[in-house]
Amino acid sequence: MRDTRESRLLLVLLIAIAFALITVDIRAGEESPVDGARQAAAAVFGPVEKGMATAVDPVANAIGAVRDSDQRHSRIATLERENTALKAKLGSDDQTRSRIHELDQMLKRAGAGQYGIKGAEVIAIGAAQGFSWTVTIDAGSKDGIERDMTVLNGDGLVGRVTTVGPDTATVVLANDPDFTVGTRLEKTGELGFATGQGDRALSVQMLNGKAKVNPGDRLVTFGSRGNKPFVPGVPIGEVVKVDPSRGDLTRTVWVRPFVGFSRLDIVGVVVMPPREDPRDAVLPPKPEAPKPTPTVTVTVTPSAGASVKPADE
Repeated sequence: MRDTRESRLLLVLLIAIAFALITVDIRAGEESPVDGARQAAAAVFGPVEKGMATAVDPVANAIGAVRDSDQRHSRIATLERENTALKAKLGSDDQTRSRIHELDQMLKRAGAGQYGIKGAEVIAIGAAQGFSWTVTIDAGSKDGIERDMTVLNGDGLVGRVTTVGPDTATVVLANDPDFTVGTRLEKTGELGFATGQGDRALSVQMLNGKAKVNPGDRLVTFGSRGNKPFVPGVPIGEVVKVDPSRGDLTRTVWVRPFVGFSRLDIVGVVVMPPREDPRDAVLPPKPEAPKPTPTVTVTVTPSAGASVKPADE
């Protein structure tokens, strides 16, 4: 455009109009008559401005990307922590349910035998006082625990107390080679002595060499009056093998203990013996033998009008 008188008048006019619009916008405040035009301009030029800003300001763009990445990683880390905590909680709940079940089973055994027991937790396992199979429990003389008291759990006989401290006690397990307990055979009442064999079945010497013993028969402690050395009626195990009788005065049978000695957790120390021998009352009911499946004979009768030919035709 040439620098003419008309162009200068047009420039002055445009400047005057611009100042007039600015004055109207300022005086109108929030309800400016030019808002519509401003919004339209923003809609048209906004995306262009954003693209240009991104193109001309890569440093700001990189900072934003790092910030978003940090937020994402932070969220992932938070989720991972929450998942880990949830898994730990579920594991803890499962363990709690398992221990509650163990305690419930032990209380049922104690109730059936009328034993007064002090519950305890196994806090250590290992050799002690020359014994090869022992555990340490978190109950001691302050809890009324004394030497030679019988220890059981929900499955049966665990062992006996050997050493007592103020807050803890050592228990020698029934499968220790130096452990011996008097036994009584279920129903028949045949007596014997069980000796630990480590991780193998208990060895039981039946006092009657002609005693009739079969695999599957169960044994309990026969005990004696008072709390020592063992209370009567505590389940020991099930016969798995019977040595042949050779006319000896005694007879050897092998018994699988009910208790899993490698996974002990909750136990009970019998601090009060029963008034009477519970006999077989503490043993759980034997599972019923499966009933034989009835044999069904199907007879096929030829339908009317059908003919059956002999096999040799």
